[in-house]
Amino acid sequence: MTTSTLPLATGSWQLDPAHSAVYFKVRHLGLTNVRGRFNGIDAWLTVGDELAGTRFGATIDLSTVDTNQADRDTHLRSTDFFGVDAHPTMTFESSTINQVGDGEYEADGELTINDVTKPVTLAVEFTGAVVHPGDGKEHAGFIATTQIVRDDFGIDFNMPLGMDKYALGKKIDVEIDVQFTAPEA
Repeated sequence: MTTSTLPLATGSWQLDPAHSAVYFKVRHLGLTNVRGRFNGIDAWLTVGDELAGTRFGATIDLSTVDTNQADRDTHLRSTDFFGVDAHPTMTFESSTINQVGDGEYEADGELTINDVTKPVTLAVEFTGAVVHPGDGKEHAGFIATTQIVRDDFGIDFNMPLGMDKYALGKKIDVEIDVQFTAPEA
């Protein structure tokens, strides 16, 4: 097996969905953050001979949004936000990945929400790789973060509170926390 500048075997790594998730947070009333997650994620990682040949992508099932409040989740699935009937998924696909430090990378790519595609950069931390004692396979972990402006993707529902204040913040922090298993030898 050869390795890339990611210290991983080349090939197609498989997502470990039981140990992967997508999280988000948004400011509410300017006071606190509402946090949530998407329980349906499909991601892939292809490690090339060199970092230039390495790619990452994810598809998130928007109907699996979970903020721990059923009414809010139903509202998020509606046309005010995700409109999951017409746009059931959110996708990211990297175009380039660059190393910026020890175990730190930037993945440039395109994010699509509500049929709107915008370029984004993910800050990616490689959290390491170990052989899992339960299955004997090598597992690798990554945490990728970014911040998006929801209006850029046509998610502009809000309630004015007066004095140029709104119920929901425009900036959304996104975290993709994923674990992959090594390609079969």
